Amino acid sequence: MLTALKNREYRYLWGGQAISHLGDQFHLVALPWLVLATTHDPLQLGLVLAVAGVPRAILMLVGGAVADRISPRLVMLVSDLLRFLIAGALAVAVFAGQVQLWMIYGLAIAFGTVSGFFLPAAEATLPRVVGRDELEGGNSLMMIASQGAQFIGPAVAGTIVAVVSGAAADAGALKGIAVAFAVDAATFAVSALSLLLMHPITGFGSDNHPLRDVADGLRYVAGNATIRTMVIIIALANFLLTGPMLVGIPVLASQRLPEGAAAFGMIISAYALGNLGGMGVAGGTRRPTAKMLGWIGTAIFPLFAVIYAALGLVTSTGMAVALMVVAGVANGYLAIIVISSLQRMAPSNLVGRVMSLLMLSMYGLGPISQAISGAILQLSLPGLFGAAAVGLVVPAVIAYRYRSIWDLAAAEPETPALAVQA
Repeated sequence: MLTALKNREYRYLWGGQAISHLGDQFHLVALPWLVLATTHDPLQLGLVLAVAGVPRAILMLVGGAVADRISPRLVMLVSDLLRFLIAGALAVAVFAGQVQLWMIYGLAIAFGTVSGFFLPAAEATLPRVVGRDELEGGNSLMMIASQGAQFIGPAVAGTIVAVVSGAAADAGALKGIAVAFAVDAATFAVSALSLLLMHPITGFGSDNHPLRDVADGLRYVAGNATIRTMVIIIALANFLLTGPMLVGIPVLASQRLPEGAAAFGMIISAYALGNLGGMGVAGGTRRPTAKMLGWIGTAIFPLFAVIYAALGLVTSTGMAVALMVVAGVANGYLAIIVISSLQRMAPSNLVGRVMSLLMLSMYGLGPISQAISGAILQLSLPGLFGAAAVGLVVPAVIAYRYRSIWDLAAAEPETPALAVQA
């Protein structure tokens, strides 16, 4: 797993993204707490998160095509510079006490738009930097950095918001939230610098209209039964999990847990800690057999159902933390196996588009999930988590019914993917 770090280009990519991931966690805590501080309305929180997800979902496929056409590194660099400016401007507005709800919606739309290009570009860059045999290790280190940031960042950010601004959402105490957004902005600057230090990565070019390139990617995925079914399962699962995670847990912390914002940070950190463990195992051990992977891919959904049902009833931060650690272990392990295999399976000139569809399956239905979650929360917090638990039966049945898709090694092409560019 650590051999990827011998690669100069990968070290810059990994280091910059590790710092940027830390800033993302400050954003993850600051944004929902800012919405609750200024509106005290769970529905507004769901709508803000949904607004961020709409442009991200719409532009994800275009972002993948652009990354394949020009340069995924360049797309990442421009994205980081734009987010540095946006997050910094909001930090100033919050600190000055001039923030308004329309500004929060503007931030959400802007970040969602940029993410539509950044996410597929980031997934397309790694296969261009490391060799085919290093994909599991490279992905593991990258996602371990992400989850490590999620483990440390939310707890630190939540503590800053709670100490500086007060544990309860209070429109008159926003300085801690301003600090969190300022940290987020600074990490984007560091990430942009690391990308500048990398050697250029050229795109594959195309004489087609960009929408034609998008259509080519869609046709490839539609014709590949393994990827097609995987995308459907992931989309359904994330529709059921995203809203309760991003909208339900902040409200759970605000309404039920005495630690408030700090509890929210600890719960998110616990999920990251579990992911760290699962990803470490996936990156440091041999890939399981297709039969074993099929059972793992099926069992993860009933496991999440039990955990979400329990979350709807907890009144203890410790119990919520324990539940999310278990969920993270399962999610982290499976994520590395699936992402690495899909990067191998896709032709080199289609990696950006294939990964954009994977990202779309992860994030595309998020806005709807978040908006629905905000509405349900006005009626019942346990009802939200309970409904998600029941719904997870659907992806579980599909994963069990089509267990052959988990034979990912058999679906990989014999020709190697494009590796590092000098």
